[in-house]
Amino acid sequence: MPDPMIKKFLLFALLSISLVSCSSYQKLLKSNDFELKWTKANEFYEQKKYSKAITLLEELQPIHKGTDRAEQTLFMLANAYYNKKDFVSASHYFEIYSKTYPKGVFTEDCRFLSGKAAYLDSPDPRLSQEETVKAMDQLNVFLEYYPESDKKDEVTKMLTELQEKLVYKQLETCRLYFNLGNYMGNNYLSCIITANNALLDYPISKYRDDLFFLILNSRYMMASQSKEELKADRYRATIDEYYSYVNEYPDGKHKKEADNILKECKKNIKE
Repeated sequence: MPDPMIKKFLLFALLSISLVSCSSYQKLLKSNDFELKWTKANEFYEQKKYSKAITLLEELQPIHKGTDRAEQTLFMLANAYYNKKDFVSASHYFEIYSKTYPKGVFTEDCRFLSGKAAYLDSPDPRLSQEETVKAMDQLNVFLEYYPESDKKDEVTKMLTELQEKLVYKQLETCRLYFNLGNYMGNNYLSCIITANNALLDYPISKYRDDLFFLILNSRYMMASQSKEELKADRYRATIDEYYSYVNEYPDGKHKKEADNILKECKKNIKE
């Protein structure tokens, strides 16, 4: 066991060093020695002390504007925010860099990282997806500028993941309509329209099977809950929808349920 006195001494020494460090940093912030601040900003950046680097770089950015340090200052600021996982600020400064220096040293990296920061900030698919759309726009802009970039595969993968979020959001909306049924209107029809729009907007998605089946199931529920004079035609429309589903997904995960719907439709038409 370490001697208690030694432990107290070490704790006191560490606290003293911390206080001296904080004191010197506060003096630096109050200083008008911008050359020193630039030197220390680079040191903090290299040491991955991004919060301290950001504070200095934010102050230095307008001071360096129009100088040969302006480009590097802006890139370091954006990248420090990115490494600190403040993706909103990072994307903002990467965008500013790209617009300010369209042919700059770091432009390709900034266009890529701006999109990636927005991708990393994209919300849960159950929430509003405005930021997801923004991330997709930025990543698509990157591909327009750099179609042969070695980052192309990574960008394509991110775009696929973001698209699936949008499809899932549509799927959840369809499920909500389906579960509401005929409450305050024909929500089954709303489910069909929303699902069809999603299928048109996103022809390739892992959720297509679910969307197709929701259309089929909604048509069946509409038929089964219709007035008697409308049932036969709606059951026939459901049968047509069944064949559309099985043609697309002959071994789909909802095939068993779809087969049961077909049997019910045929039975009710005969009756």
